Amino acid sequence: MAFLSMDLPELRKHRPERTEPDDFDAFWADTLAAARAVPARLDTAPVATGLSTLTVEDTTFPGYGGQPIKGWLVRPRDAEGPLPAVVEYIGYGGGRAQPHDHLLWASAGYAHLVMDTRGQGGAWSTGDTPDDGPGAGPAHPGSMTRGVLDPATYYYRRLYTDAVRAVDAVRTHPGIDPGKVLVAGSSQGGGLALAVAGLVPDLAGVVAGVPFLQHIRRATEITDAFPYKEVAEFCKVHRDKVETVFATLAYFDGLHFAARATAPALYSVGLMDEVCPPETVFASYHHYRGPKDIGVYPYNGHEGGGSHHVPAALAFAASVL
Repeated sequence: MAFLSMDLPELRKHRPERTEPDDFDAFWADTLAAARAVPARLDTAPVATGLSTLTVEDTTFPGYGGQPIKGWLVRPRDAEGPLPAVVEYIGYGGGRAQPHDHLLWASAGYAHLVMDTRGQGGAWSTGDTPDDGPGAGPAHPGSMTRGVLDPATYYYRRLYTDAVRAVDAVRTHPGIDPGKVLVAGSSQGGGLALAVAGLVPDLAGVVAGVPFLQHIRRATEITDAFPYKEVAEFCKVHRDKVETVFATLAYFDGLHFAARATAPALYSVGLMDEVCPPETVFASYHHYRGPKDIGVYPYNGHEGGGSHHVPAALAFAASVL
């Protein structure tokens, strides 16, 4: 593993041109309006965990198409009054796993909603939400090319909508302050957090660790690592569909959401990251519209700052929540 593509001084100035679909805003306005025809709610059931300082509830909320999306709500046991909330999204291939895998944010005093990832949860952590959606055409193993020949059927239309609806849902909970909601995640989770930041205008903050789904076409050109490799492999087989694929992916590229996001944001990047190349992370960072900072880890890969970055994330959350 070595430094990729550009050195740090170049990366700190890297702001490529964006080319977004003419109907980008209309596409997402229509998508979210249809989803919000189902009223937001957060159904909860207590879970016995043996954790003495935290309470855990098994949650369900309506996502894309009103479909039930699972999650965990973890809170400090003796907290008083409505709490600020962190909505967390999971990395590629993973699901919500077990409640004891998610102790950090509640231990810091926040309500913490962990959103399960539809159709994932079979690669490195378990999930409990099926992907009940369109797009049953050919796809490379994984989720990156599921329904990719049409933005209306593409997998991430459903997942981004779920992520927005998680914020809608958590704001209905009587124990949560709806005006103090931060979104967070790493890799795919960081990409989802940035998409939500571009679609929900009144978030308190965004923590986007080594975000995936940024400058997507460029990523497929400069890394052989999966999951971007799934797109390259699909295009290798479907030679006549290359432009159709990237026309779809343009509706889901994080650069366009970053350009619309105004909440304070904390990014992180590993300069040896082959999964989410630093060139793509900095492209998103420099297009981000709101106040922002980035943790740079020169000799790290996709782990980014790892546990070393956690104090920075906690300090950032305290400053905005």
